[in-house]
Amino acid sequence: MASASPPSVRHRGPKKATASSPAPTSQDDDFGVVAAKVKRSTKRAAGSGWDYKVALAVVTVLAFATRFWGLSHPNEVVFDEVHFGKFASYYLQRTYFFDVHPPFGKLLFAFMGWLVGYDGHFLFDNIGDSYVDNKVPYVAFRSVPALLGALTVINVFLIMWESGYSVPAAVLAAGLMIFDNAHIGQTRLILLDATLVFFMSLSVLSYIRFYKLRHEAFGRKWWKWLLLTGVSLSCVISTKYVGAFTFFTIGSAVVIDLWGLLDINRKGGALTLPDFGKHVFARAFGLILVPFLLFLFWFQVHFAVLTRSGPGDDFMSPQFQETLSDNLMVMQSVGIDYYDTITIKHKETKIYLHSHPDTYPLRYDDGRVSSQGQQVTGYPHNDTNNHWQILPAKDYPENSLFGHHVRNNELIRLRHVGTDTILLTHDVASPYYPTNQEFTTVPLAEANGDRYDDTLFELKLDSGKDDQEFKSMSGHFKLVHHPTKVAMWTHVKPLPDWAYGQAEINGNKNIQQSGNTWYVEDIPSLPEENDRVKREPRTVKTMPFYKKYFELQRAMFFHNNALTSSHPYASSPIQWPFLLRGVSFWTHNDTRQQIYFLGNPVGWWIASSVLAIFAGIVGADQLSLRRGIDALDELWGPGTRSHLYNSVGFFFIAWAAHYLPFYLMGRQLFLHHYLPAHLASCLVTGALVEFIFNVEPLGVDDPVDGVVSDGKGGKKKPTSSRRRGSARERLGSQSLRAAWAATVVVLSAVIWSWWFFVPLTYGKPGLDVAQVNARKWLGYDLHFAK
Repeated sequence: MASASPPSVRHRGPKKATASSPAPTSQDDDFGVVAAKVKRSTKRAAGSGWDYKVALAVVTVLAFATRFWGLSHPNEVVFDEVHFGKFASYYLQRTYFFDVHPPFGKLLFAFMGWLVGYDGHFLFDNIGDSYVDNKVPYVAFRSVPALLGALTVINVFLIMWESGYSVPAAVLAAGLMIFDNAHIGQTRLILLDATLVFFMSLSVLSYIRFYKLRHEAFGRKWWKWLLLTGVSLSCVISTKYVGAFTFFTIGSAVVIDLWGLLDINRKGGALTLPDFGKHVFARAFGLILVPFLLFLFWFQVHFAVLTRSGPGDDFMSPQFQETLSDNLMVMQSVGIDYYDTITIKHKETKIYLHSHPDTYPLRYDDGRVSSQGQQVTGYPHNDTNNHWQILPAKDYPENSLFGHHVRNNELIRLRHVGTDTILLTHDVASPYYPTNQEFTTVPLAEANGDRYDDTLFELKLDSGKDDQEFKSMSGHFKLVHHPTKVAMWTHVKPLPDWAYGQAEINGNKNIQQSGNTWYVEDIPSLPEENDRVKREPRTVKTMPFYKKYFELQRAMFFHNNALTSSHPYASSPIQWPFLLRGVSFWTHNDTRQQIYFLGNPVGWWIASSVLAIFAGIVGADQLSLRRGIDALDELWGPGTRSHLYNSVGFFFIAWAAHYLPFYLMGRQLFLHHYLPAHLASCLVTGALVEFIFNVEPLGVDDPVDGVVSDGKGGKKKPTSSRRRGSARERLGSQSLRAAWAATVVVLSAVIWSWWFFVPLTYGKPGLDVAQVNARKWLGYDLHFAK
């Protein structure tokens, strides 16, 4: 006979009600975001305890001290300051540039530069360029992320406090952020991640404050925190598109919240469908519409400021470039007539359409057979073999050959001037792509005979109107083969020696691909005194905002996904939680100083271990429940499961949402991509202190002083006068000392590790060989190790 279960663990009977948290269908327990199960009194929420005030003051001082100390060192351009400092200068010069990130974070730097009177004269061209020699207010620029980094630490403390956790738990979570070398390193330089992480933390804090007012729905404070959540979310995604992960985090909490409101058996009373609709509409307005409109606003500011032609022109269409003043492409564009000799250039690779007398080999390396026709290739340099004459599909009469403009959607032919042959493509596989067609040329007699149809191409101007005139420089086009509907395309892989390492030209069946775009760079046959060459003053054109916005979005996503090349300091997501490698930001050979971007190893390893512990606790609890044993609430007290799953579970979801998606990305990834997820892991670490040291959570059934609404916008009614005490009161002196002891032990180890790696974070002092090697804990690729 099996022995009975021990009395300390309760079996779940089939009909016996447990003493744990309310049924998971209730609004309160079905919510997955915050730990606080009930609103504290107004006095409690204001933080009346002296321990809270002292802790917050110390956290604030340490946060600002660690971020602002030695901010002027080094007085040289560091790592990606070459990009984001340059962008700030472009804003101040009103010069158009292109970047894969949205504009908000860069606009903050430009605003700071404007405040201090900087004119944008320095372009941050090289790492190591002197700020002092070039009179750049770099400390003002760096103070923006330093300020946001310090405020992020305060947000972390407040998130824990507003979620109902004790002062030790809040201090531990904030301490892991204060003494983290990676967060310090990112917040001391002209980089975007401080802005991203700050508004990510503010989004979480604002939503927690909003949710705590759920019993005062549609009140002034309720709307304030809802809208602040939306504004914060907008600022996150307006800094980097990975801010979408924060939207997912908050969105998951909103969906669960609304699902609880829909429950007819909810403790606050059932909502009518019209009342429920008001809740849905309010959240959609505050968390979707407002963020989207603010997101669009920053792009409008971006377009309004950048009105002059600049290095970003080439990423945009000719129609977009015509909205910029001083644009060379628009100024140099010339209408193209039939029988003009032109040079054709690929928009992305910048190679010319080229041909020469050499022919394709009979067989390629893989055994496939070619047509042995004349080679058509891509050549990167200006050459007479790049000259092509543009011909109409049917020749004009001899007495009126000239003066006929080439227009959009017309059928054309191209004659290679150097060899007097006509361009065509046919159903023969190209050298590298068996599914793409080979391009070649044939003699005039053959081109005007049986191969005539194969020489016809449709001229498709990008965003061109019917009958629009074809122009050099500004007329970006696709050359589509009329019979087979393939587009002329090239790529970067060079052909073998038989083609002199030139680029392959072939027919791409995916005619919509952006890589099919070409433009005419020059018209060599046009005399300089020709009337078409005369430059006339051109007015800057306008373009609707939505067209500019969608064009820029397409370009941003395309080029972001194209960042797949290798980088010496790139890393994979599996390496981040264990801090297996960092990134070299800056070195100075004379002083042996260096900045190496690296987190606090002890802090990161503790946080990663706690994540595993939490997953193990949840797994063990679910297993015990399947076996009819309700151990969690029995051993730790009623409400523990609800507290653990809803609050710590939300922090865990925030970590997963900001971490796991990177496994699906094919672009370059670096350690700094883990910083938002690391912040969430710090919250999980602080929260588990209360679980491990048996901090009794605020029960969902414990009312507080004050009044609550009926959830329908109706008349408020008083609640019971009974309330739970503060965290300190609930803990008792012995338990509080245990929680503080754990916090002190963990933070002592973290502070020691932080101090050990400080020279690599702040870039001073310089280290000798032995000191550098002592810090290569996991084989970090540090400089000056020999």
